[in-house]
Amino acid sequence: MAWTFERVAGPYRFTEGPVWDGEALLFTDIPASRIMRYHPGDGTCVEFRTGTDAANGLTLDREGRLIACSGGARRVVRYAADGAVTTLADRYQGTRLNSPNDVVVDSRGRIWFTDPCYGDRSTMLLEHDSVYRLDPQAGDSWTITRVTFDTTRPNGLVLSPDERTLYVAESPPAPAGKRELRAYPVAADGSLGAYRVLHDFGPDRGIDGMRVDRDGSIVAACGWTRGGPGPRIAVFAPDGAVLAAHPVPDNPTNCAFGDADLGTLYVTDSAGALSRARTDRRGLARSA
Repeated sequence: MAWTFERVAGPYRFTEGPVWDGEALLFTDIPASRIMRYHPGDGTCVEFRTGTDAANGLTLDREGRLIACSGGARRVVRYAADGAVTTLADRYQGTRLNSPNDVVVDSRGRIWFTDPCYGDRSTMLLEHDSVYRLDPQAGDSWTITRVTFDTTRPNGLVLSPDERTLYVAESPPAPAGKRELRAYPVAADGSLGAYRVLHDFGPDRGIDGMRVDRDGSIVAACGWTRGGPGPRIAVFAPDGAVLAAHPVPDNPTNCAFGDADLGTLYVTDSAGALSRARTDRRGLARSA
């Protein structure tokens, strides 16, 4: 089944971080420091929250609260319904984070996020670009643990349906470095084992953001207009086999399943649009 994408909102400036909240699609407009909310029922798209400090990736926790990677403020935050903002992490071993980028929550309430530094690397205080895990503690406090020691620009990340594998997009700017889809085994204590490279994107742009569907396939926003296979939503099997590739008009930044049956894929892109397509796949409720 070919997926045909249509623009449903925008263009804004640079859109990212889509997540389905059960009724509508939330996504970020990073340069404008705001979160938008698109409602497919009536086609409206309105500001949901402003002043987000260049929020990027979004997800929902086990209680349905919104978690955001506030890259401009170098922190991971949680938004309450009354507007309150709680900082969950902004330092590792006393040093400010780089720029939290993407985030996912597991069934135990642990928060996994990437912390690359794109752009001006002279602003880095840490000496590494890593993936971290936040573990909830008593009194709404959190411990932070570094879980990767081999990443140079970790970007999108997502857990397999059984949560035994963490997929990470290793995405340094092309053409330097290696752009790979990596699979890290998750141990019982939350540490990660040695990764397997599921797909090597060569000299072209790799994965920005991704999701898994109910079958365990990885649905990824990747590619660019400058060459190679082009901008697309690629579908990978858990072993890395390419199952499908669906072209999109502009460089995609992230994607999320939505609508009542989680059968529509929403895509954000570097041109600031929100697009969607009906698919032959279904998303997972926890990572829609």
